[in-house]
Amino acid sequence: MDTPALHFLLPFALPASAHLPALLAELELPALEKLLARGIQTAQDVPADPFVPTLPHERWLTEAFGLPGGPSRAPLAPFMLLEDSGMLDTRFWYCAQPAHIHIATDHLVLTDPAELALSPEASAALFVTAHALFAEVGGDLIAPRPDRWYLSASALGDLLSASPARAAGRNVDIWLPQGKAELTWRKWQNEVQMAWYDHPANQAREARGLPPVNAIWLYGGGQRIAAPRLNRPCVTILADAPATRGLANHLQIALHGTDAGLAAANGRTCVQIDTLTPYFLTEDWARWRDALVEIDRTWLAPALARVAKGQAREVSLTLCGDSHSVTIRTGAADLRKFWRRQALAARMVPLARLGEDVA
Repeated sequence: MDTPALHFLLPFALPASAHLPALLAELELPALEKLLARGIQTAQDVPADPFVPTLPHERWLTEAFGLPGGPSRAPLAPFMLLEDSGMLDTRFWYCAQPAHIHIATDHLVLTDPAELALSPEASAALFVTAHALFAEVGGDLIAPRPDRWYLSASALGDLLSASPARAAGRNVDIWLPQGKAELTWRKWQNEVQMAWYDHPANQAREARGLPPVNAIWLYGGGQRIAAPRLNRPCVTILADAPATRGLANHLQIALHGTDAGLAAANGRTCVQIDTLTPYFLTEDWARWRDALVEIDRTWLAPALARVAKGQAREVSLTLCGDSHSVTIRTGAADLRKFWRRQALAARMVPLARLGEDVA
């Protein structure tokens, strides 16, 4: 077994810098504190546009695997589709997420789709209606999962679109799909919204106090790329996210869920941990703190122990906010530099502020 180098990709690990001192107060995070105090910053992703539609962990995946993207595009839908359905053809696919958009004081706001609690029965009923509408205009809508659908339609071309986790809780105006066919998409979206307005599935949801499904959120558009043309940034992946798992399967990289733990690490290993995401998006900071403590205890501390014992060459972390990310690498030699000490908040606040300085 190769001595692994461990890389942790941590989406939504960097809240606003103003909140971090309070969020980190009285938390026991010895592994994270040591990794950040003694490690070396090797990369940062700070887009010039504060309204870039992609999330930093999506851009990390795009760059690491050699997908054609750039800061504004993360063409991950085909690989999500592969994970969800086992299908990966040559068509251009979008993830088409059933969603709820509500009216705020003077604008429209997207609710995080993860909060919809969409049942398989309601999803199937709404899908039948939407599928028929898209079929009339040459679109192919499929639903391998109740909560995640996919759309292929040549008339849409390559629209610039934002991940729902990027747009959730915000004014949707600047996050709506943009491009040559954006008016076409808005027309199709309006037709779906009208068909769903009094749909029995939505009436049943509202009777139970649930928000109606009144929109489809389009994102992640892209096409399959032959495996030989992509990068293989690691030989083992531990992840639960569909895009990451789909990329691993496409490239035949050894893949495990995070429930396998570090025992599954072999050679260069990437571990994506998404447990912070729902609490960041809903601003449930008590649970966010608990999840960070659990990451420190079950992942980072054992990883540090591996480096100390010579069982791993190094540990690197990519800490992501909602717009930027920073990568810190810590090797065995760095861990021996005991004089490098810094309180965790004093180290993380400047990292979080990197993205805010652009805005």
